[in-house]
Amino acid sequence: MNDKTTRLCELKKMTSDFVSRRNWEKYHQPKNLAMSISIEAGELMELFQWTDHGEGARFLADKRNRKMVAHEMADVLAFLLSLSNVTGIDLAASFSEKMSLNRKKYPVEEVKGHYRRPKKTVDHR
Repeated sequence: MNDKTTRLCELKKMTSDFVSRRNWEKYHQPKNLAMSISIEAGELMELFQWTDHGEGARFLADKRNRKMVAHEMADVLAFLLSLSNVTGIDLAASFSEKMSLNRKKYPVEEVKGHYRRPKKTVDHR
């Protein structure tokens, strides 16, 4: 499997099958899954906690570190996919909609090259 050839629905099915085979549906409730996403994201952040701006690339150059980062990213994704399955929220559609809102909220001509908020904002809800 790789990003170029794997469809999101395949990942969602793989996640669903994994949960189902273990009879974990009772634990995979939206609150628990949202908390698990945050916990796993915290574990991902912990890997970079004491690195400065320039050390991130050096940290990732080490194969062991890169594998740890990949596994934590996969944990975040697995819980996000499970939350999508449980809630029935279409991730691809939601992502597309949110990116459209972000393009309006952060127009290139106002934010290119810096992180300042644009002068006028669009409600992104």
